[in-house]
Amino acid sequence: MNFFNNHTKLFVAATALFCLLMLFVAIFPALNNQNDNAPLPNSVALTNEEFEGKKVYISEGCVGCHSQQVRNVEMDKVWGDRPNIAADYARSVRTSFLQNTATLMGTERTGPDLTNIGIRQASIDWHLLHLYNPRAVVKESIMPAHPWLFEVKENPAEKDVIVNVPADFMNGKNGKVVASEKVLNLVAYLLSLKQVELPDGSQPEFLYKKPPKAKGESSEEEGLDGEALYAANCQSCHQPNGEGLKGAFPPLKGSAIVLDDNAQTMLEIIMIGYNAREEYGVMPAVGNNNKLTAEEVTAIMNHERTSWGNNGRKVTLEEIKKYMQQLNASTPVAQ
Repeated sequence: MNFFNNHTKLFVAATALFCLLMLFVAIFPALNNQNDNAPLPNSVALTNEEFEGKKVYISEGCVGCHSQQVRNVEMDKVWGDRPNIAADYARSVRTSFLQNTATLMGTERTGPDLTNIGIRQASIDWHLLHLYNPRAVVKESIMPAHPWLFEVKENPAEKDVIVNVPADFMNGKNGKVVASEKVLNLVAYLLSLKQVELPDGSQPEFLYKKPPKAKGESSEEEGLDGEALYAANCQSCHQPNGEGLKGAFPPLKGSAIVLDDNAQTMLEIIMIGYNAREEYGVMPAVGNNNKLTAEEVTAIMNHERTSWGNNGRKVTLEEIKKYMQQLNASTPVAQ
């Protein structure tokens, strides 16, 4: 047949077939997926600062060790309130015309998942110190330090963002550690990573849950573990020994607020945060951000009030519920 002997006709036919298949196999399904997976109503697009931070996240290789996908298995529940769905990534856009990297779901977790890190760890000061030297806040961390994203200045300018770095991690340098624009953008991007509620209020379940214990079976889990809750919500800043980090995060060991018989101030700090003093970073609203219940807050407070040599009075669930009701009534709702 002349058709198979004519290379021009073969090339044109093959090209036309390829283009036709591409339309039906790739382009049309992609356009349909975009219509089906619109952004969630409460989600917001990245600001210019956050988008520049995303570029830093990519260039520094963060995606190689961190994922941004909460799978629908029970073991992933620690990373987010619900499993991720396609609509969570609907606002992702190409980095540039020649660069895709729209979604940064990752392929492994050498470090923790970051899907909900903007809520799970909302402290700007913690992120800056962690990026300067991860061992300053997590002794066992294997994450590389990023000192090139900072500058040490003898006389910082008034507009400079100073990072409170403990002296042990200054490596003999004198002066103040100042955050660069790149690292501030990176932190802004990390803080933007937050799961939003689904519009219908549904809560997809995680699979492969641990079976409930039989009725009457003894279990250490009958009461909440204050030490475990402290580790999950407070330890990254205040440290396992409760001593905090000198010059960065205040100690809970021997703290007058922790040991005060009146637990109202302590509860308010946990729930709505606190701007301590100039030498310490601003504490975010851990309780509200992490949606801690009165039972969980009670367990955390009692762990802090009776650990590391502290001998404070244990609080009761009833008084914490009372204080939380008063706090909710006096705190204005954000519009």
